[in-house]
Amino acid sequence: MPEIGEVARIVNYIHKNLVGKSLAVVKAQHDENVFGKVGTSAAEFEKTLTGKKVVDAKQQGKYFWLVMSSPPHPLFHFGMAGWWKIRNLETAYYRPSKPQEDIWPPKYWKFTLETASDDPKQPKSEHAFVDFRRFARIRLVDCAAQDLRNVSPLKENGPDPVLDKDILTEEWLVQKLQSKHIPVKALLLDQANISGIGNWVGDELLFDAKIHPEQYSNTLTPAQMKQLHKSIQYVCSTAVELLAESDKFPEHWLFKHRWGKGKKDDPQRLPNGEKIKFITVGGRTSAIVPSVQKKTGEVAGDIDDDENEGNEKPKSTKRKAPKKEAEDDEEPVNSDSKPRKASKSKKKAVKEEPDNDDPDQANSNNVPIREQPPPSKKAKGKVKTEAKNSSHASNKANAPRTPKTSKAGVEPKAIEETDGLRRSTRVSAAAR
Repeated sequence: MPEIGEVARIVNYIHKNLVGKSLAVVKAQHDENVFGKVGTSAAEFEKTLTGKKVVDAKQQGKYFWLVMSSPPHPLFHFGMAGWWKIRNLETAYYRPSKPQEDIWPPKYWKFTLETASDDPKQPKSEHAFVDFRRFARIRLVDCAAQDLRNVSPLKENGPDPVLDKDILTEEWLVQKLQSKHIPVKALLLDQANISGIGNWVGDELLFDAKIHPEQYSNTLTPAQMKQLHKSIQYVCSTAVELLAESDKFPEHWLFKHRWGKGKKDDPQRLPNGEKIKFITVGGRTSAIVPSVQKKTGEVAGDIDDDENEGNEKPKSTKRKAPKKEAEDDEEPVNSDSKPRKASKSKKKAVKEEPDNDDPDQANSNNVPIREQPPPSKKAKGKVKTEAKNSSHASNKANAPRTPKTSKAGVEPKAIEETDGLRRSTRVSAAAR
């Protein structure tokens, strides 16, 4: 995600290539996530900007905006993967691993801007806002340019570490840290507290301050809070001054050595041999150096900071827990694999129970009785006897009870002819 340094880079490019020029052509294609979720539409964006002059470009943390010749002014947030491209000019803060396609407008564009070209000394400039993940946001803010930071969403964001040094003082930071009981990195990532600090900047300044990212903010010592303030100013100012050009970052920075996570041959160590470790804090992957960032107070997690062992101990613990859960889940399957006969007898007992309300059972009401297996000879109880009788009745023409047959209107003679000797014998036996 573009952070305070990357946004400063784009604002710098806009100053050099767009400020002072009028927008002759503005094209936008609607994206409900990028435009719609913040109450803007592509059509409104086109209509508002076409023909206007770009007077200035400004920033607050991860937000930046164009100051137009008249309001409303467009306000931008890159989200996770948004970026600003300029035709025939490379604006990226990293070297792409693969050659980029030379097409315009570029892939995933949300809007394009083209300046007027009346003055031959100032050739037209073409710009595009792109975002393939669609987490970026594009707003139109209808207010005076000088009031933009006093309206939403900027007013809900905290001070900018570079622009608002008169606000983000050491005393201000101490009060903020002591007022909350949350992991210090989570506090730093919350834009409502401080604007512009993202994942890598947060890791860098905590490494510089030698503070464990999971330690609760209100457990830091006065010396730690003082150092944290210095580290915030140092890391953020350096990132902005260098326009997030990582090749120019100091060699001792964690940023220069943290990107090997997941690569087999990468040692994930600093040049002096200290190991880099990755944990999750505030829902984000955090790079730390356990030998430097010691726990000095209560922390949110249970991370082993043994500088010699590194990740071995926590990994073994994490592996055992899921293994136990898997064994517990598989236990019934393993037990069924050997004593299959016992398992089947249990299933039969369930099937023979007519009071079962489970619709997935084999003898639910939608299955004909004749298709059911005959009841067990050892079955007992009134219900099972009735089930057996009903099964015999479906295979024989007449019921074994004489009164029922006579009530149905069948002649005694017919009964004798139908049932044969067996029926006659039963009647004569009853007469005796």
